[in-house]
Amino acid sequence: MAMHALTGFSLVSLLSFGYLSWDWAKPSLVADAPAEACDQPSVAPRQPPHIIFILTDDQGYHDVGYHGSDIETPTLDRLAAEGVKLENYYIQPICTPSRSQLLTGRYQIHTGLQHSIIRPRQPNCLPLDQVTLPQKLQELGYSTHMVGKWHLGFYRKECLPTRRGFDTFLGSLTGNVDYYTYDNCDGPGVCGFDLHEGESVAWGLSGQYSTLLYAQRVSHILASHSPRRPLFLYVAFQAVHTPLQSPREYLYRYRTMGNVARRKYAAMVTCMDEAVRNITWALKRYGFYDNSVIIFSSDNGGQTFSGGSNWPLRGRKGTYWEGGVRGLGFVHSPLLKRKRWTSRALVHITDWYPTLVGLAGGTASAADGLDGYDVWPAISEGRASPRTEILHNIDPLYNHARHGSLEGGFGIWNTAVQAAIRVGEWKLLTGDPGYGDWIPPQTLAAFPGSWWNLERMASARQAVWLFNISADPYEREDLAGQRPDVVRALLARLADYNRTAIPVRYPAENPRAHPDFNGGAWGPWASDEEEDEEEEESRARSLSRGHRKKKCKICKLRSFFRKLNTRLMSHRI
Repeated sequence: MAMHALTGFSLVSLLSFGYLSWDWAKPSLVADAPAEACDQPSVAPRQPPHIIFILTDDQGYHDVGYHGSDIETPTLDRLAAEGVKLENYYIQPICTPSRSQLLTGRYQIHTGLQHSIIRPRQPNCLPLDQVTLPQKLQELGYSTHMVGKWHLGFYRKECLPTRRGFDTFLGSLTGNVDYYTYDNCDGPGVCGFDLHEGESVAWGLSGQYSTLLYAQRVSHILASHSPRRPLFLYVAFQAVHTPLQSPREYLYRYRTMGNVARRKYAAMVTCMDEAVRNITWALKRYGFYDNSVIIFSSDNGGQTFSGGSNWPLRGRKGTYWEGGVRGLGFVHSPLLKRKRWTSRALVHITDWYPTLVGLAGGTASAADGLDGYDVWPAISEGRASPRTEILHNIDPLYNHARHGSLEGGFGIWNTAVQAAIRVGEWKLLTGDPGYGDWIPPQTLAAFPGSWWNLERMASARQAVWLFNISADPYEREDLAGQRPDVVRALLARLADYNRTAIPVRYPAENPRAHPDFNGGAWGPWASDEEEDEEEEESRARSLSRGHRKKKCKICKLRSFFRKLNTRLMSHRI
């Protein structure tokens, strides 16, 4: 796999070792390279590329200029036009799953994070027994830095970014903070400060707008790092997740937008675009750019009730319709063999792990327990993608669909269970995939009046959908009734995947996590002993659920409120 990754390097990369000087005023010394290095490339030292991975939060499929948006994104448009646009690229529908799959190269069913997100008060985090992407890159000699949103758990110090492979970290540990004050409330009266530098609370940085703060930190990292040592930069912007906040100068550009939420959201996107411009400029200024690979990705679909747009795709953030899982993505790099084109190769967020490890000179494959593939030859050279299918997820804890059953799944699969899979051109959804509306841009300006003008999901008495995504990317023609043979085949694939799934880890919230017990800030609270107790209690709860009586009024009442809370939280997520 490493050999395949090496084929993606251009002649420039073969000669790049030693041509970058720490004096940024002399960015290229290729002409001065020794003649023998050009004559004998097989023995010339090879410098691995610098990897810059930029992840945005809740940016919708329609919310970039090159997709016809009304939002200005000149930097993203230019970088994508000069690189490779990924137009068959998939992510996960919510925050934690996408981040976990990026950093482990594994599906959610193989990390125990199949259900929802990691909440601030849960004793849960990215499995500690799995080697993360930055850890793997550290083994290959990389300096690794993270700036931005973590959202992969922090209840123990071992869960923190600096313990999971990053040399430095500046950002938030939770999933939703104020852009200026960095406060986050996880319920009434459960509020705390969440901006951390390394493993310390960064009280002194409060008041700076996070998008600009993070871009500034990236520039500082580049200014203090030698381009002769390979660098991995993971920039996980908080933008454009709620709360909708933006510096005033960006709001003024969109003052004519009637939808107030869309106006604020657009300003946040444009601000983020300019932050990416500043990062790209810093890469060039400090001598990194010519030997760099810049990857841009969204983490899930846009939240349409908060200004985002996935038009013309169906659905929104938190759903398994295309609007929830089809991602924005492109690769920009001088090392690409083929530039300025649009790739239709099937790519999933789990693929970045083996792809980037391969670029770094290492190896990572299914033999290591990964679900991702090395897709660099497909991106850089236009070869066929090694990926032919995607398991979007199997979530056994999500509310079961009322009209689903094992009989409805031909005895192969219980169609009440929320699941989604893509095999070739076919996509199958079972259970409750989430609200399936098509929501045009600028709707909901005068809520609730315009709400009823939306195209509504045709039938709620359904638990199985089948679409030919290649022919029908907008999921308007359900073929489940016409192609039961395909439905059977994909249900069988779901059953195959489910046999490899590990138990879901979604523990109860712990009152010890309250920020009041940590000086007013969110941070680690559990010791090893407390973790063992949590696991024992979780096992006990699971065992007790198996012995409950069928008729239990209080249980039904608890179940009702649990489902109600799940639906309410889906809007917050």
